[in-house]
Amino acid sequence: MTRPVGTLRSAIIGFPVAHSRSPLIHNYWLAQHGIDGSYDRMEVAPDAIEAFLANFEASGLIGANVTVPHKEAAFRAAVEHDPVALALGAVNTLWLEDGRLLGANTDVHGFLANLDAAEPEWDRALDEAVVLGAGGAARAIVYGLLSRGAGRVTVANRTRARAEALQAQFGDRVLPVDWRDMPGRLNGNRLLVNTTSLGMKGQPPLDIDLSSLSPDAVVTDAVYVPLQTPLLAVAKARGLKTVDGLGMLLHQAVPSFERWFGVRPQVTPELRELAIADLKAKGQLS
Repeated sequence: MTRPVGTLRSAIIGFPVAHSRSPLIHNYWLAQHGIDGSYDRMEVAPDAIEAFLANFEASGLIGANVTVPHKEAAFRAAVEHDPVALALGAVNTLWLEDGRLLGANTDVHGFLANLDAAEPEWDRALDEAVVLGAGGAARAIVYGLLSRGAGRVTVANRTRARAEALQAQFGDRVLPVDWRDMPGRLNGNRLLVNTTSLGMKGQPPLDIDLSSLSPDAVVTDAVYVPLQTPLLAVAKARGLKTVDGLGMLLHQAVPSFERWFGVRPQVTPELRELAIADLKAKGQLS
């Protein structure tokens, strides 16, 4: 890839995007590795995103992350995709190569790497996992679980048709169930993943009885505001292993940074503490 001379500019594109912590992560790594680069926020409205991406080179960016609601538009704009983006129909990482806009999806990497780092044996003999929710995050997580050999991924969603759409996309190892039937699917399960907004700051808590989960179960939440959601607090009180959603945010940034700047960064305790400090400063830690 031919790089421009001078500061290497990258950004996160979304609508809204002011809340994004991606600049904190990438600018930390840029400073750590002494790279003449920058990472900013760029708010692009839904009615302007197609034109923006069609003329991406004029933005002066060497690449960008893409967040809601633009991941599908980024997929359509990219002329080539990595296998994960192709499987999901969504792109969260863009870069230019010989004037061509290419796309990848690092959400799956972020989810799996977070669990690997926090609970290295989480996928051992994973017969079944339960995923709550059926939106974009759930789609990436279901794909990731299947790629790790989960025998079955049960998806519970208030609108069953959305869970059934994941089965249609990924096959019969995905089992859609009604939300009211979800508690019965927890019996003996070793992994529970929440991808809904329930438990997020300002949203109702996720009220669920975890008593039937396996004693060695891992409970993880894609939500990281608050850092310890009510679901994770209940799981921790029962002595279950818990993994918060902040690590997913940190780990999904690694392949993007490497793609743009040629250095593979590390998710360190120092970076995590920096992100936690930012949460605390904004009153979002609990």
